[in-house]
Amino acid sequence: MEPRWLIAARAFLSIREIPGKATAPVIARWLRELKAWWSDDETPWCGTFVAAALEGEGIKRPKHWYRARAWLDWGDHLRDPAVGAVVILDRKGGGHVGFVVGNDEAGRLMVLGGNQGNAVTVAPFDRARVLGYRWPPGFTVLGGPMPLIASNGAKASANEA
Repeated sequence: MEPRWLIAARAFLSIREIPGKATAPVIARWLRELKAWWSDDETPWCGTFVAAALEGEGIKRPKHWYRARAWLDWGDHLRDPAVGAVVILDRKGGGHVGFVVGNDEAGRLMVLGGNQGNAVTVAPFDRARVLGYRWPPGFTVLGGPMPLIASNGAKASANEA
């Protein structure tokens, strides 16, 4: 069983940036709805994706939702990952944020996130990059084992900027 915000986030798996000056219409809509001061998909948008998915389900976002590391101060701290948790990852030059969806066969964390290879994807991440796990305030953490999700030998994500 998955939390409703994760189910909603999965609906955006086909969203990709548009190369050049154009911006993907869905990303542009998220930026308008979140009242961003920018309107392009060339600016890192992982926090935009997470905020839009949560807000669409009536869950408040942090004040600085556009900064991946700002999610470390939002919601309830989790010691261990859980399906649907917001995971905050270290990245050279900043951070990255997405939703935990499981583990792969190599034990890496599988993350549903925006701006992963310029798209909304599920990608493997090395656990050494994890800065924290957060859960929406007021919601019960769903228990159970983490699902095993095939990454088909994909390299760990290194393209989230």
